[in-house]
Amino acid sequence: MVHPMIAANWKMHKTIPEAVDFARALKAEFPETADRDIVLAPPYTALSAVAAVLKDSPIHLGAQNVHWEEKGAFTGEISAAMLADAGCRYVIVGHSERRTLFGETNETVNRKLRSVLDHNLLPILCIGETLEEREEERTFSVIEEQVKEALNNMSASDIRRFTFAYEPVWAIGTGKTATAGQAQEVHAFIRKLLGDAYGGESAAAIAILYGGSVKADNIASLMAEADINGALVGGASLDAAVFGSIVRYDRQ
Repeated sequence: MVHPMIAANWKMHKTIPEAVDFARALKAEFPETADRDIVLAPPYTALSAVAAVLKDSPIHLGAQNVHWEEKGAFTGEISAAMLADAGCRYVIVGHSERRTLFGETNETVNRKLRSVLDHNLLPILCIGETLEEREEERTFSVIEEQVKEALNNMSASDIRRFTFAYEPVWAIGTGKTATAGQAQEVHAFIRKLLGDAYGGESAAAIAILYGGSVKADNIASLMAEADINGALVGGASLDAAVFGSIVRYDRQ
């Protein structure tokens, strides 16, 4: 059985004191999380401070992005080695906002993934279609292309270290959410792609998260689906009480 994961992507929100207060509150509420993984992905500025709070805690630290190069003249970028040094365990790669606003491609996503793995970090690979692509009935072809190109030259042992996050672009920050059935359909397709490429055993062990306007009132229905193993939460992760209720999706 796949271990569920609830991950918070704070995007460009929270000062260091705000991030620290949130991390302390969550740590106090969830001193043990044996049956699910919790990940916080604060902005770069707060990584070290949040890492210090989460030390000796079951809650994991994640980063929102990474550069594929080890070092060099890349103003404003952060390497995987730097993220590991700051205490990160997970790295979000290929988020739709990185693709649409900052020009990331499947090729650059692949390079970032390789760097993340090479530094013993765990990638959360984001994939998803736009509203136009869904209306043109191209969801599955878009997802297949994103998956195959992002995983170019990846081995089965590499893939077992991945978490995937299906985030339909039309549902991110819009208040719209794919129905549980719509999300399940795509999650099952992703798992089949992985099974065809890397074997059913590897595919069955991989967590596939849903992201896109996840809230406390829809998380339980999403998690009831066979191939939805957790959530990558955006706006609803900014309030500790709200995010806590999402983490407790089956304990209400």
